[in-house]
Amino acid sequence: MSVDHNANLASGYAQALLAVARAEGNVETTRDQLGDIARAFEDNDELRTTLGNNLLPVASRLQILDDLLSGKATDTVRALVGMVVTAGRGGAFASIVADFRAAAASADGKRVATVRTAVPLTDDQKSRLAHALSTSTGSAVELENIVDPEVVGGAVTTIGDTVIDGTVRTRLNKLRDAL
Repeated sequence: MSVDHNANLASGYAQALLAVARAEGNVETTRDQLGDIARAFEDNDELRTTLGNNLLPVASRLQILDDLLSGKATDTVRALVGMVVTAGRGGAFASIVADFRAAAASADGKRVATVRTAVPLTDDQKSRLAHALSTSTGSAVELENIVDPEVVGGAVTTIGDTVIDGTVRTRLNKLRDAL
């Protein structure tokens, strides 16, 4: 499958998820829970591989999801994740959720900024960063903070196709290259 085809599939699923979340009246909760689940997929190779394995019976994959999400996600979110996995798109789940978040933010006139840091940002830091990013992009920004131990210090911010790498590692590499 081509990259464009996969991107179109992810976008199509994202739009379907957004339509269901809107109909249920819980876009924000759905966005937050789907984001948490997508991070679990990204952080756990075994989970991602298992739920993306279309040779594993659907009933087995759904049981794993039910065990994983029971009591931790709304019925709507559990059904949406189940729909994606049942359709054989578990391997693309993180992309689908990223497109969902972007579509939900866009519908609200915002852009999504993903900020990876070694430690969680405080509410004040999130607020100041969102304001600075909104000023520099000219549009409202919805901030998502992902704690990533690979980030030694500073932050890596992604808005659409733009990546702002403000990590200590990158600054040191630039300094070393300049010498």
